[in-house]
Amino acid sequence: MKSSAPRTQGDPPKPVSFRTENYKGGTRFPPARQDWGELNYALVGVVEFNVEGVRYLSPPHYAIWLPPDTLHDAWNQHDIRYVTIYVERALCADLPATTSTLSISPLLKAILADFASRDVTAPETAEDLRLAQVLVDQIRLARRFDSYLPLSSDALLGPILRSLQEHPGDRRSLAEWARMVKTTERTLSRRCQDELGMSFNEWRQRMKLIAALALLDAGQPVQEIARQLGYSNASAFIAMFHRLTGMSPTQMKG
Repeated sequence: MKSSAPRTQGDPPKPVSFRTENYKGGTRFPPARQDWGELNYALVGVVEFNVEGVRYLSPPHYAIWLPPDTLHDAWNQHDIRYVTIYVERALCADLPATTSTLSISPLLKAILADFASRDVTAPETAEDLRLAQVLVDQIRLARRFDSYLPLSSDALLGPILRSLQEHPGDRRSLAEWARMVKTTERTLSRRCQDELGMSFNEWRQRMKLIAALALLDAGQPVQEIARQLGYSNASAFIAMFHRLTGMSPTQMKG
């Protein structure tokens, strides 16, 4: 695999700085530990992080927050366009203290897009410094997840999630699962929000994306992946995949 320079190199944030880069598939980011916090956000494609043996998935709409001093490495199997936001240590006091998956708000996306359109890598004007502070506030307020695909040991929900991971093409609805485990759909829905921080359908789409990425890496054709994941046609699968990654399965296969 290709290797990029360690991200410990270069100047520290000033107090916030930004970088948007395209990386070819097969790029590996070697282990690094920084004095500042980092928000890593895919515009197109998916990046995988390893933090102390825990795997984090970073597709579009979901960022990986790394607090200062977090030892991590990362890699991307396929071409990506990626944004990194560096936040000086002093501004990280109210930000997540542990590695987290964060939901990216439309406002945060808009600020990043504005900076990118004006080629701003470090805010200097009073106006841009105010925007940078709003961006830091958005990181603080962002919805947090322990991982992109959280799991649960809940007696009702846990077995359902494990079964779906083993059989990602299972099309049973939440109501059908509720009948199987002798509870109500409302109870299961509430357990999903309490245990996972998201709806059953959102969790299942994320699970299907992870399964799809593995099947693409194994060289499976798109039609066959759609069938294995329980889609009645490839178009529905392609639409889901594009919505979650910003690219089509064919583009991901390269």
